[in-house]
Amino acid sequence: MNELDRLAADLVAIPSHEDEREAGRLIAEWLAEETTASVRVDDAGNVIARTGDGDRSLALVGHHDVVPPDDSQIAEAADGDEDDTAEYAVERRDGRLYGRGSADMKGAVAAMLLAFRDCEARRASESRPEADGQPGELILASFAGEEQGGVGARAAIDEGFAPDYAVVGEGSTGYSAPNVTDVAVAHKGRRASTIRASGTSSHASSPEEGENAIYRATDAVDELRAIEPPTVEVAGEELSGSLVATEIDGGTAWNVVPDACEVTVDERTVPGERAPIERVESIPGVGVEIEQDLPPMRCDDDAFAEAVLDAAAEAQDTTPELVTKPHATDAGWLAQAGTTCVVCGPAEPGEAHTADESVSLEVLEWCYELYRGVAEQWLDE
Repeated sequence: MNELDRLAADLVAIPSHEDEREAGRLIAEWLAEETTASVRVDDAGNVIARTGDGDRSLALVGHHDVVPPDDSQIAEAADGDEDDTAEYAVERRDGRLYGRGSADMKGAVAAMLLAFRDCEARRASESRPEADGQPGELILASFAGEEQGGVGARAAIDEGFAPDYAVVGEGSTGYSAPNVTDVAVAHKGRRASTIRASGTSSHASSPEEGENAIYRATDAVDELRAIEPPTVEVAGEELSGSLVATEIDGGTAWNVVPDACEVTVDERTVPGERAPIERVESIPGVGVEIEQDLPPMRCDDDAFAEAVLDAAAEAQDTTPELVTKPHATDAGWLAQAGTTCVVCGPAEPGEAHTADESVSLEVLEWCYELYRGVAEQWLDE
């Protein structure tokens, strides 16, 4: 078992679906022991380490919270009884590390920690003439609350977290081809909305005396279906938005004309464009409330994307490509705040949030080399 395998397994074993503090404590203590960086744990539970100085900054960004585990992912307590406060189960087989958070995304966090440490050590060992100045600031950030809509990232941004560039370690492996770690230069966002239709109740035997809220809600759904979601082209791919009615709730009894009805809408947004969902408000008694709005991301610096792609190519025997992702990540919040981002990590499509979640140990090694390569290139500029 090598150092990366061991560190990733230690992180995966720590429960962090309800309380991320213990996982954050391990990360902060490891950084304090293994590096000379300035390490801070903020009130949101984010761990942020900084080394170097200068007028530009590069961040390696992950998160240490996870979604709730499947029962099979909880280790047995010492007395043989399962306990949701027990450690998560960790298993290695067939070249993969299994456990809640192995793919999303404690494996990537472990790779970033080692890359950050080794790049800092290289910087310390190099003798640079004082006139050359500092090559810039290198940052390691592991956020809390990513699975709750980017709570940690938003808190950090509100407190001034604003690196110039960032590599976010969410999954980008297996997009262009199996067993290839690609570089995602854009991803969709997610906007969750509730369409609320109001009416007037009456007895169902005299429906003309009321205003049926369900009818108004279904008229709104018809209007929703007529909206053409936007499409943008990124890295030679078409990234298309979507609008889907996913839940409907209305009515109180079989013989009462309903006075209220709600429809839940899942919308996938694309960089720079939004579907005009507010059009449904042209229907009498209908309004829309935005419940969640996770922003999309698009890299705004081709040279940075190509530099990360070069590092990805150096780290593996396969040929990576610039790709897009369908899922929102913390890169969306960072990009919205002005950070140039790409997404690059070991998780494969379909691995995260599953009962048999796992990550390839070989790909973890690639990602360590990739993150180190990007950071070292940053130091050399």
